[in-house]
Amino acid sequence: MARWSPLALVISVLAAVGLYGATAATAAAPLTVAQAISQQNGASATVRGYVVGQPTATTTVVRSNYPSDYALALADSASETGTSRMLYVQISSAFRSAWGLKTNPSLLGKQIDVTGSLSAYFSHAGLTSSTAFAFASTTPPATTTTTTTTSPPPSGDYYAAAAGKTGPALKTALNGIIRNQTKLGYDQVWEALKVTDEDPANPANVVLLYSGRSQPKTSNGGGADDWNREHVWAKSHGDFGTATGPGTDVHHLRPEDVSVNADRGNKDFDNGGTARAEAPGNYGDADSWEPRNAVKGDVARMLFYMAVRYEGTDGFPDLELNNSVSNGTQPYHGRLSVLLQWHQQDPPDPFEQRRNQVIYDRFQHNRNPFIDHPEWVTAIWS
Repeated sequence: MARWSPLALVISVLAAVGLYGATAATAAAPLTVAQAISQQNGASATVRGYVVGQPTATTTVVRSNYPSDYALALADSASETGTSRMLYVQISSAFRSAWGLKTNPSLLGKQIDVTGSLSAYFSHAGLTSSTAFAFASTTPPATTTTTTTTSPPPSGDYYAAAAGKTGPALKTALNGIIRNQTKLGYDQVWEALKVTDEDPANPANVVLLYSGRSQPKTSNGGGADDWNREHVWAKSHGDFGTATGPGTDVHHLRPEDVSVNADRGNKDFDNGGTARAEAPGNYGDADSWEPRNAVKGDVARMLFYMAVRYEGTDGFPDLELNNSVSNGTQPYHGRLSVLLQWHQQDPPDPFEQRRNQVIYDRFQHNRNPFIDHPEWVTAIWS
């Protein structure tokens, strides 16, 4: 076994820790930003670049007055201003206090190494699910080559009517697009969920939304440990029940443990509450439910979809989002301000993107636009 002198041990520790508590792994050549942009294949990689601002939309990067610690943009030059030559980095929650620009504006112009997944963020070349940050003077983490493949969204023609629009005009245009769908019966939802929420690691199972448990597809039903059909937009919020329409729209229906489903009930969504024993990472109180971090954005985007799809013009209720957690049977769901935070915190991942594609290809033949275009959320609810 090799023996370390005290001086060598100190030097090794300093090289690994770096500023801002960054932790480095074994040496490997990081990708440039240009290389990362050209390799958006879902692989895990380390990218080296200069911090040039914070992305707030597909073509917008701000260099001051940062709204949050959730994202930063990297470029191969500290003076880069063209967003097409930038990589948008999602900052995972563990790193925000050290690497978020709102808290650490002095990071602007610094060269850093970031490890994550080479996947789109804000519908732009990105690095998501970050696992390590370090200044470029420290030894970067090793680059791996694990690839996750997801189906691409449809051609731009699908969203052609929404091009260039914002605010109410964008919401109206998207409604006109996504209301063209095949409607399922409630019994058909059972079979659809077995496909849309299939566990990528075990095709005999589905992944439950809140609890995150992988469970056999065949264990659906009404028993305490079975899974059933959770209405993310609570069906009492608009009193639409399980009749064909919003009550059977698979874009907001997910498999969940029967008792966890009952625990959530028809509560609005908000931060806080007490931990739920059967659903680790979830919290609840008398009037709200907070899902685990891995699906916070999923929940938000399902509600955004419902608020756009159902506008009261085709015999179904006009569903809208508000900032309340006491909506009862009104056709409203909240809390909008928190949903917007969750959307930024947890961008679309491969599981959510695959689910959207499967619904489009095999079942309803419409899409959740906020999975394909996350930037449209702020364009409507800014």
